[in-house]
Amino acid sequence: MQQPEAQFWLALKYVPRLALDKKRLLVQQFGITGLFSLNKTQLQQCKLSAAQTAAILSPDWHKIAKIIEYSAQCNSHIIPINDIHYPTLLKQIYDPPLVLFVRGNIKLLNAIQIAIVGSRNASVYGKEVTQLLAKQLVEQGFVVTSGLALGIDTFAHKGALHYQNSTIAVVATGLDQVYPNRNKALMNDILTQGGAVLSEFPPRTVAKAGHFPKRNRLISGLTKGVVVIEAALQSGSLITARCALEHNRDVFALPGSIHNPLSKGCHWLIKQGAKLIENSADIVDELNITTNRLVELEVDKKTEKNLTNDLFIDPLLASVGYETTAIDVVVSRSKLPIEVVITRLTMLELRGLVAAVPGGYFRVNRG
Repeated sequence: MQQPEAQFWLALKYVPRLALDKKRLLVQQFGITGLFSLNKTQLQQCKLSAAQTAAILSPDWHKIAKIIEYSAQCNSHIIPINDIHYPTLLKQIYDPPLVLFVRGNIKLLNAIQIAIVGSRNASVYGKEVTQLLAKQLVEQGFVVTSGLALGIDTFAHKGALHYQNSTIAVVATGLDQVYPNRNKALMNDILTQGGAVLSEFPPRTVAKAGHFPKRNRLISGLTKGVVVIEAALQSGSLITARCALEHNRDVFALPGSIHNPLSKGCHWLIKQGAKLIENSADIVDELNITTNRLVELEVDKKTEKNLTNDLFIDPLLASVGYETTAIDVVVSRSKLPIEVVITRLTMLELRGLVAAVPGGYFRVNRG
């Protein structure tokens, strides 16, 4: 499904050194097809440079035809900014792309979205919380948007994929590429389960460092709010958070251990005014949004109650933190012999209440 004018929007995209607001003003004045019908004198009267005038008078139609061909080959929709499927929220940022490339369910683009971003080197705790939070948000009717990166992004998508039509991946390459390659299966899962993959870069564009900040601004621009889970002080996740503030979006941050360097970015955001969250209810309450695609929960309340009771009747569990806790720390806190601690930790692990990780154990949130 391509608009007849898509070729003209692509031609406008490649007019050199012409500011986005100027491009949009020209379209507003002449229309997208009318702009490319102007003669040299008329274009010069618009105060365009010689190179810009030449690009409008004689676009590189061969290059544009190849982009359209390659898009069709990877089942990608070309969505110009005037298309009814173009995300309404994204139009509100100061530099929305003139053209989007989208694979999958384009109807999700205007769904109510929450972004979840964070470290590529996430801890086991961070991955677990991310997956649970994403699942909760989808249950509340939101679409979860992230960047298909390793770590937090991966588990945000995986958590959302408990349900159909639930997640959007925004990538920094063309849609015929997968970066990182290890997430090829995840990208396929997103597409087969009714999700979408979005980029502003045409097919055959490979990953480059400068593309990721551009990708991050799209993640923010598409969403009602950005949740940051585990981010160092110098990280791409904080770039996304800054974009969110510029776009007048809400920023949420999950606190962590003061000893975890990946918590420092989140703690800094909270000090700057980001909302501290512990679960999806904190996000929903802050946004005060009623969604129209609530998923019916299938929770065994009796089992949930029994699991909750287990947390209180086993005193050893209180000695294990939600961050990695060394065995000697558990021994010290519980005041039990080490052989008893090891045996009971094994039993708790089998029951799914703790998880063994390098350096010790951490407590599993069964909520």
